[in-house]
Amino acid sequence: MRGKILIVDDELDILELLEMIIAERTSHQVVTTNNPLEVPPLLKHDPFDLLITDLRMPGLSGMDLIREAKTIDPDMPVIVITAYGSSQSAEEAIAEGAYDYITKPFRKDQIIITINRAMEWHAMKKELAALRAQHRPDSR
Repeated sequence: MRGKILIVDDELDILELLEMIIAERTSHQVVTTNNPLEVPPLLKHDPFDLLITDLRMPGLSGMDLIREAKTIDPDMPVIVITAYGSSQSAEEAIAEGAYDYITKPFRKDQIIITINRAMEWHAMKKELAALRAQHRPDSR
């Protein structure tokens, strides 16, 4: 399964690291930006299967991006990555609709496992929606 992932982090080295890890270990297409203000137009212009966002960024926070992403595509999973992890911010992120919450530094295997689970979950949500649409009484 090949998917499309949007990654936003104000730290360029983290963007490059994530892009390299995903390119080495998956067949997913990756789009990156270090400007969180670019994320809403990117999500509106092109469908993505996953959003990975830093929590603290200038302009728009990761929490803001979760809310924005959920208004554009409620089923798209969002993974929050942060160097400032706390149980309170993790709870807030999950309550806002984040799929998972990972603290930096993270292991390569940890991020790949989380990405693969999120992509599988998203594919199952799309398949379930398609099946429900086929079995509606008015679709016959």
